[in-house]
Amino acid sequence: MNCLRSLLAELALTVGDRSVGAIYKEVAEPLATLVFGHGAGGDMRHRTMKAIAEAFSKVGIATLRFNFPFKEDGHARVDSKAVSEATVKAAVEFAAANYQTALFLGGHSFGGRMASHAMVDYELDVDGMILCSFPLHPRGKPSITRADHLASIGCPLLFLSGTRDALAEPDLLGSVVNAARAKLQWLETADHGYGILKRTRRRKDDVFDEMASHARDFVVSVTL
Repeated sequence: MNCLRSLLAELALTVGDRSVGAIYKEVAEPLATLVFGHGAGGDMRHRTMKAIAEAFSKVGIATLRFNFPFKEDGHARVDSKAVSEATVKAAVEFAAANYQTALFLGGHSFGGRMASHAMVDYELDVDGMILCSFPLHPRGKPSITRADHLASIGCPLLFLSGTRDALAEPDLLGSVVNAARAKLQWLETADHGYGILKRTRRRKDDVFDEMASHARDFVVSVTL
């Protein structure tokens, strides 16, 4: 078994009367563990999820990725809000019981949105949240109604959003972040799925490394 494979653990989480798959990406001396849900179009093994987990591990953040039931079953339609929230809760409880580190919660797009609802409805005990490409509104339909609950979250919040994200109009996301007393880091030239414009991007680092750098600074600021 090579070194990289030895740092990955395949797990099963119990959600009600069923189980879903999960992947724990271990790091040698973790600053924190991040429970991280996938977007509506992917699953825990999607290349985006893998890239985020790998980049975060380089800066000392372990990750627990998990499948929502709809993807575990191979369906395209997302689960209900209640089922999604219950899955997030199960993943947080598993991480709290098994990993003795600071605990953060987040997700990419749909996963982050459902995590934020679970925080409010279940009053989950985590140190902070990291929301990547938060889907503030549908494409072409600017609105902030999806963010009405965010101000009720009591822990520190970090938003990592691309400057070309069509699901988060910049002025609207900025107002939401201010209302929630959260922190926002823009990912230069990135879209909702982290595609970048190489010719105009001034940063030389990979966009996932950029995300990881912001995440590490946030984790350190919260846990000091």
